[in-house]
Amino acid sequence: MQRGHGRGRMQEKPHNLKKAMQDLLVYCRRDMTVILVSLLLAAGGAVLTIIGPRQISRITDLITAGLMTSIDMAGIARAGTVLIALYGLSSLFTFLQHYLMAGFNQRLSKRMRKDIVEKINTLPLSYFNFHEHGDVLSRVTNDVDTISASLSNSLASIVSSAAQFAGCLLMMVITNWIMAGTSVVSTLIAMAVMMVIMGRSQKYFVARQQNLGNLNGYIEEMYTGHDVIRTSHADEKVKAHFDELNAAVREANFKSQFLGGMMQPLMGFIGNFGYVAVCVVGAVLAMNGTITFGVITAFMIYVRQFQSPVQQIAQAMTSMQSAAAAAERVFEFLDEEEMDSEEDKAHRTEETRGEVEFRHVQFAYPDKPDELVIKDFSAHVMPGQKVAIVGPTGAGKTTLVNLLMRFYETRGGEILLDGVNIRDMKRSEVHDKFGMVLQDTWLFEGSVRENLCYNTPGVTDEQMKAACRACGIHAFIKALPEGYDTVLSDNTAISAGQKQLMTIARAMIQNSPMLILDEATSSVDTRTELITQRAMDQLTEKRTSFVIAHRLSTIRNADMILVLRDGDIVEQGKHGELLEKGGFYAELYNSQFEQVA
Repeated sequence: MQRGHGRGRMQEKPHNLKKAMQDLLVYCRRDMTVILVSLLLAAGGAVLTIIGPRQISRITDLITAGLMTSIDMAGIARAGTVLIALYGLSSLFTFLQHYLMAGFNQRLSKRMRKDIVEKINTLPLSYFNFHEHGDVLSRVTNDVDTISASLSNSLASIVSSAAQFAGCLLMMVITNWIMAGTSVVSTLIAMAVMMVIMGRSQKYFVARQQNLGNLNGYIEEMYTGHDVIRTSHADEKVKAHFDELNAAVREANFKSQFLGGMMQPLMGFIGNFGYVAVCVVGAVLAMNGTITFGVITAFMIYVRQFQSPVQQIAQAMTSMQSAAAAAERVFEFLDEEEMDSEEDKAHRTEETRGEVEFRHVQFAYPDKPDELVIKDFSAHVMPGQKVAIVGPTGAGKTTLVNLLMRFYETRGGEILLDGVNIRDMKRSEVHDKFGMVLQDTWLFEGSVRENLCYNTPGVTDEQMKAACRACGIHAFIKALPEGYDTVLSDNTAISAGQKQLMTIARAMIQNSPMLILDEATSSVDTRTELITQRAMDQLTEKRTSFVIAHRLSTIRNADMILVLRDGDIVEQGKHGELLEKGGFYAELYNSQFEQVA
């Protein structure tokens, strides 16, 4: 159930997680001071923790020496006080580090979502023809959350663990280089194992984020078309494809989590092996009188502190792989080519007359640049005329409107609005000149009033109600529990036809100088169509309007009918004139009545 012309999947790009992390670092540069302070606090907390065992060694030696004579309680008290101060200050540093990182992560998430939403408004319409909506949503939610959570859990952990690792190594060498060498050998083995596992698991973290985006896109698309799926008895087909996508997510999740999870128990095993080796070597040295019992006590703590960072780094690097994979998807989106900048274009404030001229317009979709959808389109529309655009499916009717609104740019030729090429106008200015009623109705969760007056400030109740009366929905709205203040949601009983009439009323309230009506009566019955037609006649009065219609009976009173076939105008004129000619339009018109009969 693909939507849009040429909807497909863009060619896969090679993955570069290293570049993604570099991009993420550059993106975080405005918070670099906070990050550096946080990392310094993390390192400081780790260093203070490392100094602690020296005091424990001193206390142990004082107790051991005092067993033969008397224990130096004053010395023990001084060492204990220093030890408490060290651990207390370490805890304070750790608390401040977590506080700063929590604030940074939330600011980062907020800014990323803001940038993604702003990016959406600058992307050409063609981008969304190649990407599922759910995939874009997954980047806004899942990928941003993954980056935030991974950085929160990993960045400071890596720094503090690295500081602890380096500090412990230095303290162990100072304490006894033989026992330090024993511990380092086991740690090097652990690090080698970690690098091998990371190299193998990296691709699965990338696949996890991609497959999750694909799954979200499919769910969003299928949920939107749920009614069609049920009535088409396509439940099993949809379920089967969902199972395939779900299985891909499960497999990528399993492999990434399994390989990532392997690191911790392996590090634990190698750490315990090193712990035993240090105990044996320490016992031999103590028996030879090379070291004291206090040194062994301190060293046992150092060994735990030395090998623990390796495990923490391994776990943090697994989390950072997730962040890199998610960051790659986010920055891939933020780096997408935007619409051309319009900063150099001056805003035109002339009154809109509504004269539109198409001069030899050509267009091809970006994915198929050699296949012209509109080959050589020319037409001249005078101010206030009602222009109907008809033709079979795929003739280029909606594409023509998209070009008029500058959702796409022409391949050749030009479109003039009141004598000005729309390429020389800002897109926002072009959009302001048109009100649109589309075939796909759009109502958001909010009150009826908010939906009708959407983005139109200063609308009075009388203006709103007059538009609703013209569309025949005033009585229906008044019958709702809260009238115009009723909040529309999935639980509100409102038909497709009523939704369509509300979008028509919204266009009347906007009161734009020009109109585009794309199958605006497609969702209403015959009786409602008559009401809608009268409302449309009132809406289009003294306005240049473009009406795309498959129901040819609704455009009999059009001032001009453009008949499209294969991207070209094959006929042009009024309803009666075209019927008399007995050409393609007459064939289309008569075929509709034959179908009804």
